[in-house]
Amino acid sequence: MLKKVYGSAVFGVEATTIAVEVNVDKGVGYHLVGLPDNAIKESNYRIAAALQNNGYRIPGKKIIINMSPADLRKEGSAYDLTLAIGILASTSQIKAKDLERYLIMGELSLDGSLQPIKGALPIAVKAREEGFKGFILPSQNAKEAAIVDGLEVYGVDNIKQVINYFDKEEALEQTIIDTRKEFYKNLEFPEFDFSDVKGQESIKRCMEIAAAGGHNIILIGPPGAGKTMLAKRLPSILPPMTLHEALETTKIHSVVGRVKDSGLMAQRPFRSPHHTISNVALVGGGSFPQPGEISLSHNGVLFLDELPEFKRDVLEVLRQPLEDREVTISRAKFTVTYPSSFMLVASMNPSPGGYFNDPDAPVTSSPAEMQRYLSKISGPLLDRIDIHIEVTPVPFEKLSDDRKGETSVDIRKRVTQARVIQTNRFKDSDSVHYNAQMNTKQIRKHCVLDDASKQLLKTAMERLNLSARAYDRILKVSRTIADLEGVDEVNGSHISEAIQYRSLDREGWLG
Repeated sequence: MLKKVYGSAVFGVEATTIAVEVNVDKGVGYHLVGLPDNAIKESNYRIAAALQNNGYRIPGKKIIINMSPADLRKEGSAYDLTLAIGILASTSQIKAKDLERYLIMGELSLDGSLQPIKGALPIAVKAREEGFKGFILPSQNAKEAAIVDGLEVYGVDNIKQVINYFDKEEALEQTIIDTRKEFYKNLEFPEFDFSDVKGQESIKRCMEIAAAGGHNIILIGPPGAGKTMLAKRLPSILPPMTLHEALETTKIHSVVGRVKDSGLMAQRPFRSPHHTISNVALVGGGSFPQPGEISLSHNGVLFLDELPEFKRDVLEVLRQPLEDREVTISRAKFTVTYPSSFMLVASMNPSPGGYFNDPDAPVTSSPAEMQRYLSKISGPLLDRIDIHIEVTPVPFEKLSDDRKGETSVDIRKRVTQARVIQTNRFKDSDSVHYNAQMNTKQIRKHCVLDDASKQLLKTAMERLNLSARAYDRILKVSRTIADLEGVDEVNGSHISEAIQYRSLDREGWLG
């Protein structure tokens, strides 16, 4: 007897429906075809034990299971439940009414209980697209899948519940989530707040500008100056995620199985990989491609602490994703694209010893050592970082001051207002949403300078020996400063402030 059950495979951040055809015939044997990996091939042992422990069995007949499309490689243990239900239905141990209307996924334990799966959200999206009535999956993933409207989602804890649902028509409890309500409920404030930071007012201002325009930023300063502390507080002043951004971010984290019980991610991700990371772990890839750190920080912040300590080839792979805001991974048999629209925050010491031109420093480095240390960061990568800011240590008077600084809530209000201005400015563009994404043509259109401002910028570039790459960056940052003030035109004061934020472009910075 032949029966069809449906599962799903995830490639990139999209799912593909897999038809599992189970045929039982005379003879003896268990044959699984359709490019399954080892985890799927081993499933017959898990299925046999789970069925036996729940009063059922795999019959001693010839069982052929085909996973279609047969030329697509399937991986993981999430097909256990799909295969088990298919075997029971094809051997008439259970009734199989409406079996084809459901998508079934789950990993089986030997006692028949179910373990969570990866990629529940993209699978649910695909199930709705293809007109399935319902999606049966482990209860740990039910909230995540229930984000999708128009699909009945049933979270189960044991294979017995699924058997009784089809065989005895015992009702399963449907998981229903009000996506908008869940999203706004999860918008609690991050644990880190800018009011914890003593002093560093100029750096806070710099962070506010970076958040308002989506600018990449690099913090340069000695150990203990507060670079990491400031970077960790940046997500608390970024504008709240929209529902569309939250769904997009949750989808990526779902693929790697990192979605929490609440289902929908409402907080912007903050990723801080160690400097020993490989380029595959950073951008994604592998023989079965998985999203890397840059995709897991999509719509959030990627923080690279001690930037020169990262391997140069790892940093170089960031160049294209920073520009295109997506990363395409190509292999011989397939190509996947992951979104990677993140805000890069980097920190570094000015020298191997950690100090710069400080006669009292415990460790000093020669100019040649400093030059060699800084040369690990290539010009093209620095070209994509709009703001360079020097962080100086906080004096004791400010550290011991009991007064609290401005809270993240207050700063976020100003940032959000500036982002609203930018959203209106770029409403006709699909690829540009904030100032940092502007191309040369848009810079010329939206950053028109009067004669006095042009003269100021010209003088600054000549006197400070600013490189050509600094010109567009200064204009972008000054546009954001004007937006924070709610001003239509960029003026001299905005240009003056933006010029301060190009430390590493000054020739002779080490002199």
